Amino acid sequence: MSATQALDLSTAALAAGPEIHQAFNHALTVLPQHLTSTGYDQQGLFALRDAIARRYGERGLPTRADEVMIVNGAVSGLALILRHLTGPGDRVVVDNPTYPLAIAAIQGASCRPVGVALPEQGWDVDGLTATFAQTAPRLAYLMPDFHNPTGRCMDSVTRQRVADLAARSRTTLVIDETMVDLWYNAPPPPPLAAFNTDAPVITLGSAGKSFWGGLRLGWIRASSRTIASLIQTRDTLDLGSPLLEQLASCWLLENASTLLPARRQMLKTRRDMCRQLMEEIFPQWRFTQPDGGLSFWVELPDMLATLFAARAESTGIHLGTGTRFGMAGAFDRYLRIPFTLEDNALRAAFNTLQPLWNSLAGQHNMMRMRKII
Repeated sequence: MSATQALDLSTAALAAGPEIHQAFNHALTVLPQHLTSTGYDQQGLFALRDAIARRYGERGLPTRADEVMIVNGAVSGLALILRHLTGPGDRVVVDNPTYPLAIAAIQGASCRPVGVALPEQGWDVDGLTATFAQTAPRLAYLMPDFHNPTGRCMDSVTRQRVADLAARSRTTLVIDETMVDLWYNAPPPPPLAAFNTDAPVITLGSAGKSFWGGLRLGWIRASSRTIASLIQTRDTLDLGSPLLEQLASCWLLENASTLLPARRQMLKTRRDMCRQLMEEIFPQWRFTQPDGGLSFWVELPDMLATLFAARAESTGIHLGTGTRFGMAGAFDRYLRIPFTLEDNALRAAFNTLQPLWNSLAGQHNMMRMRKII
């Protein structure tokens, strides 16, 4: 495979569907009525905030438009929250593994990420409790809805325990819901913030995974007091989000009940195909089928992810090694394999990777046998 035919298996995201063009066409028709304003609005378009607030209410978390702030993507929202709530050297608790750009944002804010290992299934609430007590973190960043990279979803009992822990410890939780719309069997439980109204919870949302990353639009849901403080802090970052993208996102959210089922069905079909291909081509790989999200978290027989990714790179295939999702080089036994490519492209990539993997696994087995002898 030549460099011009490079395939990216390191990014879990989809290309735009035809609904994106429809959304921007609609946005252009309503744009003229907004042209008499300056276009600067650090909280965001009211109609969009109101649409987001209604969606939270439908999911079990009553929300007003003044409790929502539009930002330029979820990572931008996290950076703003970090700037507002933390200072250099503050500790921020994260799942281990977790979303690599969240780690980068935390380190970019001169904070120290503190990982709490994810168990075989679910979340280690006792571990979270102990870490909160031992490290007194400024905040904790969690992704309960189809966690990136593992794909797991936090159940209601665990959400209650985590919300209660935040209320007792007065530790702010930043809850990343960017994958919340991408469920394949049943929708996730209500937002974590709904489980204890005394818990200090700030929720991040995004149009990027639900619709298209090129929108570069996300939001923060928090108390109106917190939102007002974040607006003041935003002065040091930017002056608001682009109006056309907000208008397009508003149309997408208003039509989500029509648009999202087809997107979920398409992704479910691709997930199932990806699973079948991995079982057929890479029988040594271990994984749990995710009920949502965009990728598999694959366990290899040994710490071979970095070596395998380096060999794959020579064929023009980019792989996401587990080391991106942890700290200090952890998770070299894992790959994150997205199922966002079309079936033919994914099969071609796996067929190209198969001899590379077989060669690497064979060499590793030989070395292990020599050590035993």
